Amino acid sequence: MRAGKMAPAGGSGAVRGLWVLLAILALARAALALTEQYPALSLLKQELHRQRQGPAGGCASAGEWAEQYSAECDSSFLHFHESDCDIGGSSSCESVLSLNTEKILNQAKLLAEQKRFPFATDNDNTNEELAIAYVLIGNSLYDEAIRHFSTMLQEEPELVSAIYGRGIAYGKKGLHDMKNAELALFELSRVISLEPDHPEVFEQRAEILSPLGRISEALSDLTKAIQLQPSARLYRHRGTLYFISEDYATAHEDFQHSLELNKNQPIAMLYKGLTFFHRGLLKEAIESFKEALKQKADFIDAYKSLGQAYRELGNFDAATENFQKALLLNQNHVQTLQLKGMMLYHHGSLDEALKNFKRCLQLEPYNEVCQYMKGLSHVAMGQFYEGIKAQTKVMLNDPLPGQKASPEYLKVKYLREYSRYLHAHLDTPLTEYNTDIDLPGNFKDHWAKNLPFLIENYEEQPGLQPHIKDVLFQNFESYKPDVQELVCVADHLGSMMQYETPGFLPNKRIHRAMGLATLEVMQAVQRTWANSKVRMNGKTRLMQWRDMFDIAVKWRRIADPDQPVLWLDQMPARSLSRGFNNHINLIRGQVINMRYLEYFEKILHFIKDRILVYHGANNPKGLLEVREALEKVHKVEDLLPIMKVN
Repeated sequence: MRAGKMAPAGGSGAVRGLWVLLAILALARAALALTEQYPALSLLKQELHRQRQGPAGGCASAGEWAEQYSAECDSSFLHFHESDCDIGGSSSCESVLSLNTEKILNQAKLLAEQKRFPFATDNDNTNEELAIAYVLIGNSLYDEAIRHFSTMLQEEPELVSAIYGRGIAYGKKGLHDMKNAELALFELSRVISLEPDHPEVFEQRAEILSPLGRISEALSDLTKAIQLQPSARLYRHRGTLYFISEDYATAHEDFQHSLELNKNQPIAMLYKGLTFFHRGLLKEAIESFKEALKQKADFIDAYKSLGQAYRELGNFDAATENFQKALLLNQNHVQTLQLKGMMLYHHGSLDEALKNFKRCLQLEPYNEVCQYMKGLSHVAMGQFYEGIKAQTKVMLNDPLPGQKASPEYLKVKYLREYSRYLHAHLDTPLTEYNTDIDLPGNFKDHWAKNLPFLIENYEEQPGLQPHIKDVLFQNFESYKPDVQELVCVADHLGSMMQYETPGFLPNKRIHRAMGLATLEVMQAVQRTWANSKVRMNGKTRLMQWRDMFDIAVKWRRIADPDQPVLWLDQMPARSLSRGFNNHINLIRGQVINMRYLEYFEKILHFIKDRILVYHGANNPKGLLEVREALEKVHKVEDLLPIMKVN
């Protein structure tokens, strides 16, 4: 079939028609998201951030940085015995206490007889009094427990168990009140000065320091606790802190040590996988997530993480399968709905993506990511009224004083302005307007650099005009045969642009857009052979190379309005003089770029060759020594000593 016999691919038509062609994806083949931007962070960042901002009282400690820690009953501030609590729970993990005085006294007596509380004494009467206070803590009667401990300390000021218990009670009252935090730290520090060889005290102090943001001090305490008495729990706690600090390599070592001491730890195995994930080692992460599922078959977070790892790897089917398994275990799991929706959006399945975002917002109405993605999905489908309504909700969610704005909050104002611009030109022929010229220079500069929307003298785009209707969805079967043929050929051509390498998720919407762009370029060139002039921006002139690229840029902009696709030479001169970062990092710190990993060996070999050339010209006497050193270089770190020679 020849392109010349097909219907026009878009050339002089209005943008509304292009949206419709991109909307009918029933026959699109699986393919590539050419310019999809993966989130820089981390899979659990949002969840960890939410948990760290939650109520600081209760078990808000290292043992609860993941949901399952509370289920695992880590005892948090109360360690009645030294061994880890079993996942299934044990008597020491249960809050079997009630407000009934008789039951409290009976439970206290049992605790005292078995000495199942910290720093028990040799005096039975003292132990019973201490046990009563610890039982009060177990019933969340923190003020009563503090008074009880204080009464005992008036008689015996250096009663270690009472000092320790009072510190625990202050901590459990709530670290959101700095007075409680300071008193808890003061009491625990007193215990350490009196009994410096008890690891549990260092651990408890770390669990108070970490929510306060004093991570280095918390790590120091956990390290001291490990030196005194290594345990699977301590290594896991310290690994979690390193993980939150984004030191994934060190966190991995701690989780590995924890698993060596206790193999049956699905939480630790999950986090081990996440340390691989955040370093770009996706295949290793997948193996760890699978191992966690062997240990805990109903582990929702492991299925969710496995789905996300496959998504980043570009395996859409495997990612979908694992997200679905997570949702079968809990259909209301918000983070899985959010991640699955984002994957579907970047796969070009906008209808399905929208369903996930709507469900996410039913469960969590103030979820910024789902609200932003809902608005983006509507706009990408040509449904501007619903899209801008959702965008406005994100804009209204201003960050609190001192709180860092979310990526969605930073982007949403640009998306709303661009959405208004696109809507205003829906019925305007594409050859009659130019996005690069129409949008203000400072707006484009800030948008491309993802800067806060602080643009002086900016005049907003006009609001939605009632006479301009949204794009109506068309069934594929409703098109004439020649249009159907054009779309099918476009899908095939677009799929051929897929990068067949790990890290690129197929995006059938991008495929269709690029396939239609290819056909339109063909048609434009064919017309040029017959008539060398083209109509661009309302004017007729000779066709140039830039006109062909403009066709591709036009389709790419429509395919995903979230990403600014702008010509650099149309940016403000001042912006260009400062430069744009066009570098692609193969390795950045601990993070490996899976997409371009195959280039690593070639580039490393090239750098080693350039070093030899340099030393051959400038250091011939030392060339042999440098050559021998380079033969031992297999990773970037090995190059640094050689590079520092000169």
